[in-house]
Amino acid sequence: MKAIDPISLALGQKQLDHICRTMGWVMARTARSPIFSQSHDFSCFIGNRSGQVVSQADGIPIHTGGGGIALTRLLETFEGRIKPGDCFLANDPYVAGGNHLPDFTVMRPVFLKDALIAFTCNRAHQSDIGGGAAGTYNPKAEEIFHEGLRIPVIKLVSKGEVQDDLWRLILLNSRTPDLLDGDLRAMLGSTEIGAKRVQDMASPMGADELNQLFASLLDWAEESFLAAIRKLKPGTYIGEDFFDHDCFEPVEARIKAAITVGADGLLVDFAGTSPQMRGFKNSSLANTRSAVLFGLISFLGAHIPRNDGVFRRVRVDAPEGSLVNAKPPAPVTSATTYPAHQIIHAIWQALSPTAPELSCAGWSRISHCNTSGTDGSRRYYVAYQWLAQPGAGAVKGRDGFNVLGQMTTLGGLALPEVEDFETSYPFLVERQEFVTDGGGPGRYRGGTGAVATIKVQYPAEYSFRGEGNGNPTSFGVLGGHAAGIGSCSIKFDDGSSYAPPRFGVERLLPLTLTIKAAGGGGYGSPYLRPAEEVLNDLLDGMVSREKAEADYGVVILAGKDLQIDEEATRVRRQQLKKVESRV
Repeated sequence: MKAIDPISLALGQKQLDHICRTMGWVMARTARSPIFSQSHDFSCFIGNRSGQVVSQADGIPIHTGGGGIALTRLLETFEGRIKPGDCFLANDPYVAGGNHLPDFTVMRPVFLKDALIAFTCNRAHQSDIGGGAAGTYNPKAEEIFHEGLRIPVIKLVSKGEVQDDLWRLILLNSRTPDLLDGDLRAMLGSTEIGAKRVQDMASPMGADELNQLFASLLDWAEESFLAAIRKLKPGTYIGEDFFDHDCFEPVEARIKAAITVGADGLLVDFAGTSPQMRGFKNSSLANTRSAVLFGLISFLGAHIPRNDGVFRRVRVDAPEGSLVNAKPPAPVTSATTYPAHQIIHAIWQALSPTAPELSCAGWSRISHCNTSGTDGSRRYYVAYQWLAQPGAGAVKGRDGFNVLGQMTTLGGLALPEVEDFETSYPFLVERQEFVTDGGGPGRYRGGTGAVATIKVQYPAEYSFRGEGNGNPTSFGVLGGHAAGIGSCSIKFDDGSSYAPPRFGVERLLPLTLTIKAAGGGGYGSPYLRPAEEVLNDLLDGMVSREKAEADYGVVILAGKDLQIDEEATRVRRQQLKKVESRV
């Protein structure tokens, strides 16, 4: 095969990435659901004719790392029956390579002169696909049949004609069929535009040269990843994270990752991980594979191309029947958040000793819920309470982002504007602000997280998912400290208060909901943080006077004019450093 020069390779990658972004723009501007048009809870990617992902430049990382498994299932299911004008749909995590049921994946084959050259794909989290709770997040689910409509790989469009019977079947299984109808059409449209752009790119070069470009992009990712891991010290390193609740009762469950670093690749072995659980916090193998890719590349560096070439140098051993490779009919809807979050944390912790300067402190888990019901015009809605999101962990050289969304989105999920939120749903937002003392102390402070108070004006159903409301779920690194915990509280219009369950589905009267998210962990000893930066945090409301002294050893002079007591701070920090060294 003729080698492609580096400039042509880089330009080819940029062209493909731009096509993915173009698909994303089409989706965001034509979809009906706010979860797409406002929050961007979808991802676009391109696969080669063999089903390997070569570009995933637009969207949410946890969506696309396992996209190649879905394409492989398509190729296996419809071998010899893929024609121009066809388009396929799937969501099932057990037979179709899906992450979880809400993520519908549209896969469109791309042809050039009757030769299959690529696939353009869109994986998008639907507002509702049936199941035991609106919005599909059902903490009461004990098997996947409680979670919604299961779709194997099906041909939704045949030779340009939508299969009306399948379309009606899918819409019939949604509480919001009008939204789903428009959103599916937006997904089809985005992949059609993407297919035309790929054809335009391929026409001057021909199918063989395009396939050669794809092969070279996969090789580039493999070589980049291999170069990164060869900088690590060889050996086996172990990291783990936990669950303390299975949605029904307290548990002690672990996700354990043993990473063996070798000269020619990595082994990520989940032996020792707890068995699959009763609740919906289990992971499909595709989701675990995606989380592994996320954890490795987010640690080693964004310069590594995010395509399936990386997996040539990574072996994932996930015991069947465990939290990271559940057997059907285990429920899995929470998989893309938890346990994906725990898998990534375990990978970060395992790799931290091999390259401390690349370490990232842990992110806290969510405290929010879903809200669904009808508004004053009897319009049915499903809303994700994303205004109060956890803080991000700190890294070397930078404090953690105060609010960035769930860790597995890595900023790809756009948090809603208050005005849009109030326009889309029967809510009144009374407060949204950063949490004082929310971030884990460190030389670089963890993100604070946010607190939001929202008045829900009509009776509604709530799907509570308080993963961050039990034990602290972040962690500090290199002397940094963990953040605290989150909370969810309710006050009814008659003035009475109610403490909702961490997990559950309840129908409640009009109320005011307050969600406080926990922050991220800190990086490095907090006593190394310059006192002036602590004072700035105090002035900004990120840290209180009490915590400035207790956590950072920075003493503030009495009085309204906030100033640092230099001598008292020096003495206080010496005392705290001695205590820290003894611990």
